[in-house]
Amino acid sequence: MLSFATLNPSTPFNHTPSYTVCRILNRNSLLPSTFSLPPKSNPYCSSSTDRPLRVRAIDAVQLFDYESKLAKEFTISQRLKIAIVGFGNFGQFLAATLVRQGHTVLAHSRSDHSAAAKKLGVLFFQNPDDLCEEHPEVILLCSSIISTERVLLTIPLQRLKRSTLFVDVLSVKEFPKKLLLELLPSDFDVLCTHPMFGPESARDGWTGLPFVFEKVRILDEEHRVSRCEKFLNVFAKEGCRMVEMSCEDHDRYAAGSQFITHTVGRILEGLMLESTPINTKGYESLLGLVENTAGDSFDLYYGLFMFNKNSLEMLEKLDLAFEDLRKQLIARLHHVVRNQLMEDGERLQQLDGSNSHALIRRARNGSALLYSRSNDVTLLSSSISNNSSPSDENTKLKIAIVGFGNFGQFLAKTIVSQGHQVLAYSRTDYSDVARELGVSYFSNADDLCEQHPEVILLCTSILSTVKVLKSLPFQRLKRSTLFVDVLSVKEFPRNLFLQHLPPDFDVLCTHPMFGPESGKNGWKNLPLVYDKVRIGNEESRILRCCQFLDIFASEGCRMVEMSCAEHDWYAAGSQFVTHTTGRFLEKLGLETTPINTKGYETLLSLVENTVEDSFDLYYGLFLYNLNAMEQLERFDLAFESLKKQLFGRLHSIYRKHLFENEEQILALPERSTPPQKSEDSDASSPLSKTVDTK
Repeated sequence: MLSFATLNPSTPFNHTPSYTVCRILNRNSLLPSTFSLPPKSNPYCSSSTDRPLRVRAIDAVQLFDYESKLAKEFTISQRLKIAIVGFGNFGQFLAATLVRQGHTVLAHSRSDHSAAAKKLGVLFFQNPDDLCEEHPEVILLCSSIISTERVLLTIPLQRLKRSTLFVDVLSVKEFPKKLLLELLPSDFDVLCTHPMFGPESARDGWTGLPFVFEKVRILDEEHRVSRCEKFLNVFAKEGCRMVEMSCEDHDRYAAGSQFITHTVGRILEGLMLESTPINTKGYESLLGLVENTAGDSFDLYYGLFMFNKNSLEMLEKLDLAFEDLRKQLIARLHHVVRNQLMEDGERLQQLDGSNSHALIRRARNGSALLYSRSNDVTLLSSSISNNSSPSDENTKLKIAIVGFGNFGQFLAKTIVSQGHQVLAYSRTDYSDVARELGVSYFSNADDLCEQHPEVILLCTSILSTVKVLKSLPFQRLKRSTLFVDVLSVKEFPRNLFLQHLPPDFDVLCTHPMFGPESGKNGWKNLPLVYDKVRIGNEESRILRCCQFLDIFASEGCRMVEMSCAEHDWYAAGSQFVTHTTGRFLEKLGLETTPINTKGYETLLSLVENTVEDSFDLYYGLFLYNLNAMEQLERFDLAFESLKKQLFGRLHSIYRKHLFENEEQILALPERSTPPQKSEDSDASSPLSKTVDTK
């Protein structure tokens, strides 16, 4: 506000007003509507008529305006004094955000975290009495599940205000709810929460991450209700997805999501998985899952098992699902071997003894193709000279896709888009699909081969590859034809090609480690593994091989040249493990929940991707990869080891409890009046002798 003296034109100024005052006085909004300043009243404000103005007082300049004052008062009113009990990694993780939001944060822990607290701007107290005498509005329990009861019993509740709000952040909810209601005075408020994230999963912020809570006991007073909302707003302001849910519902959902996620992560950790040169997206997600779960202590995982009544049931379901998957694989294997034995048995009657023994050995091993090797093949690797610049016509290939199912169509779409001529043949009639893609379709294999394609691209399933290859009329092809496979195993087709193809044919084994789902947004950085098994020395053959590989390279694939044997060794440890995990999780019938974690979302996505592939593909990975059986056994051992670790811990706690009770019982006679000694009692009571000797 401004106060003005009566304006008197004849009264001169005693001093010259400052520039700032002049600027203020020239703001018409500050002047009465009946008053106007003379245009010239001093050297800084000039006018044609000099009419001096005498300023008596200025009281409008304040430190802040009314609105900012209200805003500041509101901000202060939203701040809480929060005491974190249990100042380990998770407690410090939450404290960083609480301090940043302007709350006063105190902390207490058995271990000395004073240095970490000072760095975060937190007041650390070694003594819980000192902490409670500060009268925090909120006690935030960040202890482990196992130590929660002991920690709660050590807090001097009598030193707190009777209206204190207790909050827990445990990964199970029914247990702390019952504990807090049982041990806390009825005047204390209780809020059970579960931030379903941690330092690792929330390193990029809390936006969209679930925060589950139940207002277990909030007394009906305005300041108590307001305080509860202020605390919940800590997480809402950071963008968390706020989920109000009963503790019972939480534990039911969590057993089917969080406990499953941690269990799978722990099993895979037992396999000691490592990154490979041919990681798939699915395998990358499993490596991330292992990294996240291994970062948590075993105490956390044991707490999820011990203090959630639904967890044991889920563990049993996991065990049954894995056992069912293994039985399915073995039964399929038994069926194949049995058929092979019967077929070979019919041939034995027509062969001499020595040949029959060879066939018996072959039958017992399941398939001679799996173990066959060619010692007369030299692997050739060469590249086109930088000086060669073939015309555009010469860079286009005529490629015949044999097996025009989903994957064959998926590859054909890109090959056609690059200008190559594509032919197709399949047992099923895909002529309509081929026409839409711009592919020439043949229902007869002879007709296809008489077109003299430069490349035969086998896109059949693993199980049908032998039958399809044997059905092709090789005599109708050019003798220099290049045969390429795209199977998920590599030693099997390599040996098959070398055994059945004429020696003039070239052989290139490849594995695009992606499919219609993982490659729907392009092939950039997705791995294409290849082995130039047999490529002739002629320049035309070398050029043709390079032109075919360039189909994938030009789409941005990560080109990985690797022997077939090396591929299968890596694939058993990555691709087969990925499919096995997805397959046995599928048998659990996992469903999305209102409280999905990032890890659980990973598992749901894995299941979705693997079940899109046929069981034949998975069985082929098992049957035709020499390393798959070993990986299945390792998976089983890792699961058994984890169960032993869980049940061993449970057994240890139970034994400890039993022996503590036994010691208490044995100690009772010492606290009672000792019995009178007699010769009879000394002779007949070993317990008396034991007590006497003590």
